[in-house]
Amino acid sequence: MSGGGFAEVGFDERMGRVEFRVADEPHIVVDTDVCRTCPTKACVHACPADLFVPTSDGGILFNYEQCFECGTCYLVCDGGTPERPAIRWSYPDGGQGVVFRHG
Repeated sequence: MSGGGFAEVGFDERMGRVEFRVADEPHIVVDTDVCRTCPTKACVHACPADLFVPTSDGGILFNYEQCFECGTCYLVCDGGTPERPAIRWSYPDGGQGVVFRHG
């Protein structure tokens, strides 16, 4: 046990406790046409769940089903314009999304 009173739990065990309630519609939409012009592809490197994958044609493949909803991709994205962003992010509908469990 650590000093906080909780038993130490490994990453794999902790992730086994996470539940993803997947909505029919994604809460993140990636405009792959805009991504093709992105010089950094920062979302690929910043996403803690590794959900962004560059494609051979310069676009991005994104899988929202196991998203932590942290918003990192949206914050680091430097592609697009305010009128046409590369990533559009919103919270999932109520009752959908990631559920973290500690016990």
